[in-house]
Amino acid sequence: MDLNLNNKLVERPTKTVYRDNDKTIKLFVENYSKANILNEALIQARVEEATDLKIAKLLEVSQIDNRWALISEHIEGTPLDKLMEEHPEKIDEYLELFVKIQLTVHSKRVPLLNRIKDKFKGRLENATNLNDHVKYELLQRLEGINQHYKLCHGDFNPSNIIINEKGEYSIIDWSHATQGNGAADAAQTYLIFSMQGKKELAEKYLDLYCQKSNTDKTVVQRWIPIVAAVQMAKNIKEEQEFLSSWVNVVDYE
Repeated sequence: MDLNLNNKLVERPTKTVYRDNDKTIKLFVENYSKANILNEALIQARVEEATDLKIAKLLEVSQIDNRWALISEHIEGTPLDKLMEEHPEKIDEYLELFVKIQLTVHSKRVPLLNRIKDKFKGRLENATNLNDHVKYELLQRLEGINQHYKLCHGDFNPSNIIINEKGEYSIIDWSHATQGNGAADAAQTYLIFSMQGKKELAEKYLDLYCQKSNTDKTVVQRWIPIVAAVQMAKNIKEEQEFLSSWVNVVDYE
């Protein structure tokens, strides 16, 4: 397949995203794990087949110059984070929409996805940058949380919501999706806002999510140290100091 890689959209440490007419090409670095590529494609396919959510359809898994690529339909529109930056006077309106979309995601079920508690347990058990006491306490907390089966995006932030000219939305980047407790997904979103230095927006988001989902705030807060530790286990150097401040098992008890 002849693909045009001249229109670069986004560049990340492990991948670069291009647009070629009606296709989006996510091209990974050389020697990127084949298992991770196929797992991301499988997650995407399972969400597509099991839900009616508006997402970019996966078209092909391919190789370009010995690099793996995921090719999806291109979603025309503007990322919600950009709209928030360009129209700060509409921040409350956009945040309402953002939470509404997240709750729509949580209303879906995809039984073949991995369970979030199993994923987090494995990440915590294999973490090399957490001391044994903290690891034990977090694993105990995780074990004590009831198992849910909601679809969780895993990286739900405004940059992954695309709004077109008609005001219709699509959700992109499903590589971290699991099934489990929606509060864990909300805790992840809260941390994303916080890591971006948007503390006020993070608190506003958390209040609105809890209000709209009829969830006690402490339910989400109990997940925050777990989610922070799971993210910390990835050993991304520039995140370690910030995340370590959240990995405090006595918080929110």
